[in-house]
Amino acid sequence: MNVIGQKIKRLREEKGITQEAMAAQLDVTQSNYGRLEKDDRRLNVVKLLKIVRILNTNISSIFNETDNNTGDTDNLNNTNKEVYDILVESLRSEIHHLKEEISFLRVIVKS
Repeated sequence: MNVIGQKIKRLREEKGITQEAMAAQLDVTQSNYGRLEKDDRRLNVVKLLKIVRILNTNISSIFNETDNNTGDTDNLNNTNKEVYDILVESLRSEIHHLKEEISFLRVIVKS
């Protein structure tokens, strides 16, 4: 079940943003963006962070059932920061991995 994609779609619709507008801001086609909402396995850290910024929301609103308009906002902000930190670390790890691959490929090309 595509829970994250459904939440993104709901937030997008609540804010009156079209799929076309989202796609343009993410620099993808509308059909690719539509598939992203239907299949959240297509999401990556970079796209997710852009979507959160475009929707002017926080990451926890996408991952949690918590309503952002109620409850302890300090706890919610802490949750948002924790999820953000995890996503940033994931991205840093991916960058490190890609740098290692580039170094390896440079050695092969020079050989």
